[in-house]
Amino acid sequence: MPKPKILVVDDDPDLVRAMRLRLRANNYEVATASDGYGAIACAQKERPALIILDLGLPVGDGFVVLERLQLSDTLAGVPIIVLSARDPQSNEERALKAGATAFFQKPADNDELMNAIRVSLGTGPQQPAAWPS
Repeated sequence: MPKPKILVVDDDPDLVRAMRLRLRANNYEVATASDGYGAIACAQKERPALIILDLGLPVGDGFVVLERLQLSDTLAGVPIIVLSARDPQSNEERALKAGATAFFQKPADNDELMNAIRVSLGTGPQQPAAWPS
């Protein structure tokens, strides 16, 4: 069975490195992009099973990326987990309305994030109480 591919989109190289290690340790294949334009191009090329997306990106912020992915015939169904340092008060609802399946404030709790990935991919136990409020 092929490993699910996860696209990590963030302009912080340390966070990307840490996420890559964490995801590979959990048996996922990892692709990365560091800006909005690269995120769209990489998603079209790699066809990830899931995308972890930062909102504060150079060359098109995360909301632009969310919008473009939702408009794409081939990528509209890909679950997107937003992982952002931006204020959740003003951004969480907007991100979820734009098509994100979950929103995490940085730094995210590793177990909660991995659980959200498994639930989004349909590979983990469905735990309704697991979504942070």
